[in-house]
Amino acid sequence: MTRSEILEKVIEICKDVFEDDDLILTESSSSSDVEEWDSLSHLSLISDVEDEFSIKLTLDEISNSKNLGELVSAIMRHI
Repeated sequence: MTRSEILEKVIEICKDVFEDDDLILTESSSSSDVEEWDSLSHLSLISDVEDEFSIKLTLDEISNSKNLGELVSAIMRHI
């Protein structure tokens, strides 16, 4: 699976978690870019990502991912 394919999947998950099909997200998108992205929705996002890719992110990976690009990098290390 390529980086762009993973990013596309993560963006799909974000749209579902934040209940907004019109979201425009990129690798540099972060919680400050999405009004609905709070701590609870972040946990849902991480849980859905782990389920989708059948991985378990470490606490460091979760807390150090400052944007979607860093989350994609963390996912790539597991698959």
